[in-house]
Amino acid sequence: MSIFNTGKSFLKKTKVVPIFLTITDDYAKYAAAAINSLMKTANPKRYYRVIIMYDKLSLVNRWRLRNMVTRNCAIEFHKMKYNLYMQIIVRYCAKRSGSGDFFARAVYYYRAFIARIFLQYDKGIYIDSDTILMSDIGELYDIELGENVIAARVDPKVANVPQFVEYVENALGIPAKDYVNSGVILMDLKKLRKLHYVTQMTDLIKKDADLVAPDQDYLNVILKGQIMHLPAEWNMQPEGEDVSKAKLLHYNLSKKPWFHDDVNAGEEFWNAVRGTGFYGDLMRGKERYTEKDAEENASKIKALIEKAEKLSNGGRIF
Repeated sequence: MSIFNTGKSFLKKTKVVPIFLTITDDYAKYAAAAINSLMKTANPKRYYRVIIMYDKLSLVNRWRLRNMVTRNCAIEFHKMKYNLYMQIIVRYCAKRSGSGDFFARAVYYYRAFIARIFLQYDKGIYIDSDTILMSDIGELYDIELGENVIAARVDPKVANVPQFVEYVENALGIPAKDYVNSGVILMDLKKLRKLHYVTQMTDLIKKDADLVAPDQDYLNVILKGQIMHLPAEWNMQPEGEDVSKAKLLHYNLSKKPWFHDDVNAGEEFWNAVRGTGFYGDLMRGKERYTEKDAEENASKIKALIEKAEKLSNGGRIF
């Protein structure tokens, strides 16, 4: 076992709650807050393994994250290999760096490989690095999926933006009321393996379609009709939502507490990152954040909406 992978090796894997994050160096400081909050809210009578899938993650950042382990929460690092499937994804992303291409990075696709790589697990949870746990994530793991392949929350950002509604319904052929956000996913890994999900996804990627949120769009298209809708509290997005009953906060898209002061539930993020070794980095980054940076981020969101409107008028993509 690598010195970077820590945990109770004697535990039966069937008793471990596996939680997956996919990051690069620039996401490590946010992931630290997510992991710390997970550990603070974890049931002391259960065991958890945080599995970090990465490509470029410095030795220093791996050490800093590794030092966060607790008695019942282990951390494992898995470096992604650029096999044939990943090469297809990298080439696809390389073509998409223009206006409205908000998600043109291979790291967004790593979550698709969880079932394929981690054969020892039949069930697992994926969370984005910009999330904070307010309750024991084991409660999410215990939700029964039945015949469904995954469970995720219907995306509130889509439902509240007419251009996104038209895009998912007209271009993707998915009712907006069924289109889910991929930031928090409860997965039946056995079913994903039987579906050969990665193969299906890369087959679609080869079509070279222009999409708004490619990795999330592929998830919704491939698993249409096989997705359970999670209660909103398991993917509560503070911008515009009442988070008083949130079990998981997801600082989705533009309003990030590490950049802005006026973020709903922003203090929860700062409470989570204290003591992780990344607090100073985040504070310095916040101090360097300028009005120009805010304008650039706002323009990216605007371009994303404009792209959705354009694509919704072009007919079905798949």
